[in-house]
Amino acid sequence: MQPGINRSEYASPTANLAVTEYMSRVYLWMTLGILLTGLVAWGVGNNQELMYALVTNRILFFGLIIAEFALVIWLSARITKMSFSMASSMFMVYAGLNGVTLSVFSMIYTAESVQTAFFTTTAAFAGLSGFGYVTKRDLGPVGSFCTMGLFGLVGFAILSIFFPSMMGTNASKIYGIAGIVIFAGLTAYDTQKIKSMAHGHSNGAILGALKLYLDFINLFLFVLRMMGRRR
Repeated sequence: MQPGINRSEYASPTANLAVTEYMSRVYLWMTLGILLTGLVAWGVGNNQELMYALVTNRILFFGLIIAEFALVIWLSARITKMSFSMASSMFMVYAGLNGVTLSVFSMIYTAESVQTAFFTTTAAFAGLSGFGYVTKRDLGPVGSFCTMGLFGLVGFAILSIFFPSMMGTNASKIYGIAGIVIFAGLTAYDTQKIKSMAHGHSNGAILGALKLYLDFINLFLFVLRMMGRRR
């Protein structure tokens, strides 16, 4: 093999077919997760009693958020040790739980804004993930840069809770643009990385779906932040 030549270019048709089938399962589970999140968010958003409970009971709302974080961390760490049915079930539980907390955005943004942001995100995600799937260029540096940027976003968001003045108009716009750029890069990088894991653990498709699901949801939230029209 000559230096600099991508080994994937010499992959057998059987290997290429296996990768295609694997990525199809990843996208299928990711899509199911997003659909479940959307349906739950819509259902909760149209239930006045549930919405009132979420908005007025801060213990309940933040308890759900903490449960989400705990579940996704636990699932990411333990997924290769679970049966396929357990892993897929826990992924869908997480997607449903996420739909409950995301339902509050129906009170903040107009329905038209949410729909526009969703379709914009879908188109962008498809292009970015498609690029990550077909490119022969190593996106590792992009992933490293975006991961560092993600830590910066999280740190800034935490600080802004204690110092609200940090999230002024200009800072908020920069924060939103940075979030879009970071999760755009992570979408392409994660797709390439997930593709390279096609011959790994049997639950790899669920783990890959979880990664891309998180990229999609976070990209959507930042797009909504920048494009959304408040009620």
